[in-house]
Amino acid sequence: MKILISADMEGATGVTWPADVLPGTPQWERCRRLFTSDVSAAVAGFLDGGADEVLINEAHWSMRNLLLEELDDRAQMLTGRHKTLSMVEGVQHGDVDGVAFVGYHTGAGTEGVLAHTYLANSITGVWVNGARASEGRLNALVVAEYGVPVVLITGDDKTCEDAKDYVPDARCVAVKDYVSRYAAVCRTPARTAADIREAAREAAVLAVRHEPASGGPFTLELEFDAEHLVGAASVVPGVERSGERRVAYTSPTMYEGIRCFKAVTTVVSAAVEEQYG
Repeated sequence: MKILISADMEGATGVTWPADVLPGTPQWERCRRLFTSDVSAAVAGFLDGGADEVLINEAHWSMRNLLLEELDDRAQMLTGRHKTLSMVEGVQHGDVDGVAFVGYHTGAGTEGVLAHTYLANSITGVWVNGARASEGRLNALVVAEYGVPVVLITGDDKTCEDAKDYVPDARCVAVKDYVSRYAAVCRTPARTAADIREAAREAAVLAVRHEPASGGPFTLELEFDAEHLVGAASVVPGVERSGERRVAYTSPTMYEGIRCFKAVTTVVSAAVEEQYG
C-alpha cells in the first residue's frame, strides 16, 4: 500500500495568519515545525494502519517548507516547484492507493482560517460545474481520474465540513476551530499529532484503488476582486469572460482543467499591482 500526502500549510496546527505561512518570516520558521509535526503524525498513522510506503508532496507556496530532518524517516518527500500536477504530483504513476490532504483549508470567498484558492487574494470564488470549489475539491477531482480515493483531510473545522461534501467517506481531523479568517481556537501539537495519527491509521483501510472516474467535461469559473484581472486571465486560450469580474473555461478532463487553472492563476498573479491589486 502506497499513500500520497499532499501537504499544505494554512490548515496546519497553530497557523492563523499570513506571517505564519509566508516563507522567510520568523513566524513561518516557527510554524514549519508545527506543520512538519502534523505530516509526520499522518505518516506514522498510515504505517500503523498497514501502509508500506508514504510519499509526501510539498504543496504550499514555494513547496519548500517542511523540515526534512524532522520528518518520520520512513517517508520520502517530493519538494520544490514546477510539477505537472502541482499539489497532487505523484498520483499519476499508477502506484498510489490513497491520498491524504494534510494542512488543507477552505476556498476563496468562504468561511475558514486563511481561506483562499491558489492565490492568497485576488480570487474571490471558484466553481466547478456550478459547485463552489476549494483546493481540496479541485484536487479530489484530479486524483479520482487516476482511480485513487482521498482518505484523510486535516485542517480547521470548516475544512472538514467542506470535505464531507466532496469526499464523505474520508476521515477528517480538525486541528483548530474557525473564529475569523485570521483567528482560531487551536489544539496543542501533542494533541493534534495524536488525533491525526489515529485518523490516518483508520483511514488506511480506505486506500483501495478503483476504476478511474470520467466525470467530465468540467466547466470552471473564477471570480476576481478587480475587473482588469478578467482581461489578464482571458489571454489563456479557451478562457473567456463570463461576467463583470468572472471568467470561465471548459475542459474534457480535470487533468486538463487543473493545468489550465494553474496557467490562469499564474497569469493573474503577474497582473496584480502591489498597492491596488
